[in-house]
Amino acid sequence: MTETHHHRIRMTGRDPQESHRAATSLELLFDLTFVIAFGTAADELAHALAADHLQSGIVGFLFATFAISWAWINFAWFASAFDTDDWIYRLTTMVQMVGVLILALGLPDMFASLEHGEHVDNTVMVLGYVVMRVPMVAQWARAAAQDPTRRRSCQVFIVTILTAQVGWIALLLADTGVVTTFACAGVLVLVELTGPVLAETRVGSTPWHPHHIAERYGLLVIIALGEGLLGTMAALSAIVGPEGPGWTSDVAVLGLAGTALTFGMWWVYFTVPSGHVLATRRERSFGWGYGHIPLFGATVAVGAGLHVAAYQIEHHSKLTVTGTVLTVAVPLGIYLVLVFGLYALLTRSVDPFHLLLVAASTILLVGSVVLASAGLSLQWSLAILALTPWVTVAGYEIVGHRHNAEVLARL
Repeated sequence: MTETHHHRIRMTGRDPQESHRAATSLELLFDLTFVIAFGTAADELAHALAADHLQSGIVGFLFATFAISWAWINFAWFASAFDTDDWIYRLTTMVQMVGVLILALGLPDMFASLEHGEHVDNTVMVLGYVVMRVPMVAQWARAAAQDPTRRRSCQVFIVTILTAQVGWIALLLADTGVVTTFACAGVLVLVELTGPVLAETRVGSTPWHPHHIAERYGLLVIIALGEGLLGTMAALSAIVGPEGPGWTSDVAVLGLAGTALTFGMWWVYFTVPSGHVLATRRERSFGWGYGHIPLFGATVAVGAGLHVAAYQIEHHSKLTVTGTVLTVAVPLGIYLVLVFGLYALLTRSVDPFHLLLVAASTILLVGSVVLASAGLSLQWSLAILALTPWVTVAGYEIVGHRHNAEVLARL
């Protein structure tokens, strides 16, 4: 029977074998805040790259995408294990959404401070994390109080979250230089990543749902891929806008290239049978889950690169055509390597055919850059680059799907 109200429910953990478990409407609403956060990070990276501020832009983007991805991961795994969907859970989630928006508001200040090179201004970002983590700790405390069998695991989460957050606040108050800040940040990131490992492997485990968590990660990948479509629209607007050449054949070439590139990346990602493997090999979740952090970043960076292409078309970029193509080719190459790497890590298998696909993809990646340096237009260079993920798509549909079937049969 469908619930007509959301009264308080005891937080004793969800059934990890629950059938037809899917993302909830609340989780989808929560994810909308990450559309804004990833979009802001992509915009800042595109501005930095177009201004030829490569070092500050890349460092800032890496810092931003870790912060954004880790905030999402904290919520996603807890929700998979303990979502009660009562009024308390809903309101604490709403507060976390506010924290994500505050985090996004702080990204421009952080990027600007790195550009000036004196210190890292992450004041607003840390404030956003405080707003997120107060309700997150409250959620874990509630689970610890109401689920005695998993109390120790919940307590480990609470301790590590609070320890890391105190460290971030102390680092903020210390107001250190850029190098010292990131050195200390590396230690805090290690604390952040170690907490869940200790809680899940050394103390106990939480009842997260493998197919649900695989779906949740897939949905965030789709959100990250949305930056590719936004970047394509920005580039098209630069052509058909008041200062552009108008509706020419370049519009069709660029529009098809950007859309095909994004679509191909989507197809490639969803060839990996993540939910099926996690259902039988739960211990492989950490490498898979943490490995998505750079994957999310690379996906968003492809969209930022397409936005740089828009700046180049508008003559608002200091980069050459070759440099502009590289802003898309480099993160795309990283994306493909990570997808293949996560597949090998998750399935504990190496398919020699994958090496052939990587080699063919590399030829297209390098070829698009070489042709751009030889004088090929930006639009046609990106069109050639857009073929790269389709090498894997074609390879999977013709041959690679058999390897998937073999892997699942062994499981």
